[in-house]
Amino acid sequence: MSQHGPLIVVSNGERKASVETPSCQTIFPVIDIDWSEVSEGIELLQPAAVFVPTTEGAGIGLDHLARQLAAMQPYVPLIVANPEMPCPDNALPFSSLDGGGDRFDRRLNAALRVRTLHATVLRRLASNPAITRLPEGDPIRDATVLLIGRGVAYPTLSVAFGERLRVVGALSIEAAAKHLNARDLDGIIISEGFSPRVIDALLTVLTEDSRFRNLPIAVTSGGRLATYDLPNLEVTSGEPYHIVSTFLPLVRQQAFEARLRRTLRSMDAGGLLDPRTGLLTLDAFHRELNFAIHQTRSNGASISVARFSFGQKHERSLFDAARILSRLMRRMDFGTLEPDGSIVVVFADADLRNAQIIARRLSSVMKHTTHNVKRAPRIDPQVALTTSRADDSATSLLTRLNEKARAAS
Repeated sequence: MSQHGPLIVVSNGERKASVETPSCQTIFPVIDIDWSEVSEGIELLQPAAVFVPTTEGAGIGLDHLARQLAAMQPYVPLIVANPEMPCPDNALPFSSLDGGGDRFDRRLNAALRVRTLHATVLRRLASNPAITRLPEGDPIRDATVLLIGRGVAYPTLSVAFGERLRVVGALSIEAAAKHLNARDLDGIIISEGFSPRVIDALLTVLTEDSRFRNLPIAVTSGGRLATYDLPNLEVTSGEPYHIVSTFLPLVRQQAFEARLRRTLRSMDAGGLLDPRTGLLTLDAFHRELNFAIHQTRSNGASISVARFSFGQKHERSLFDAARILSRLMRRMDFGTLEPDGSIVVVFADADLRNAQIIARRLSSVMKHTTHNVKRAPRIDPQVALTTSRADDSATSLLTRLNEKARAAS
């Protein structure tokens, strides 16, 4: 993968690049830098990535390095072998160099794809900044991980991860498969309760499916695993909070990549899509609804509109539900997340009966895959429906929908 800038390997007075990363030299230059000169070297060389083979002797240098790289654009991945806790938020763990240079190259190339994607977004924003902007804040706020397990460690892992990000639990491989197919995920944790043969089968399936191959995956049962083409696979053990701290930087990178992809889709749609939700922006939704009503008058068809209300306004859960809806909606339908926290969806060419069937299916998926904050019960969307009339405008249609929603609450 072609990248501007070298790979910098930070050592403690030892030259390690030629030993630890031999295959990377066919991609771009590999340069050794001592901890005492790393800050000036980063400024001068503008690296594509930085690798720390050992944190021994780093002291506070690792924190300074992480902050320096976090401030650079486009994204510069920092990969740290066997990191000691606590570790900077952007320090991608690399559990060991067992497995040879191929495993390191897969981890590095996965991170460099995020860098390339970020550079693409920045370039397109610079050429047309009026279209949209990159969402701000820590990407971990948007992240969702799937926790699979049924052993004694499952509850403590669920609590430890749940304090930092959204967690979807699965007590069986079958339940996990449903979540994998129903929603966007930013990481998978495979806990105790499964035999090595079952874990091997699951990892093999993830390897063979391009949708999941680059996801961060943590196996917490310990031990050594066979070689899989999973660039962000980590085998980790220890206390739950140690596992969380080690794994979160990989999840954060995945969530950042997902944010970049949503931003690109918004740009491709002329800024009409909200990059946080994948649904139309509020203004674009109202324009599209006006056009849809005008079209129904000319061809004699009808549209139906549904309002999904969730009884709370926590952004994390609402964006989660919106992204699920954006994946599940038919291509001819469109929707938006409104300021009051409800989601309004227009079902094109659908009478009330068909709209009820579609809305029931969407509501069921959200109920079973969207989780509230602080381990509260699952969200149970309340649905109001109405169908367009011959004399309707966008305002009258939405007013009638709001009246039905208030009556049902």
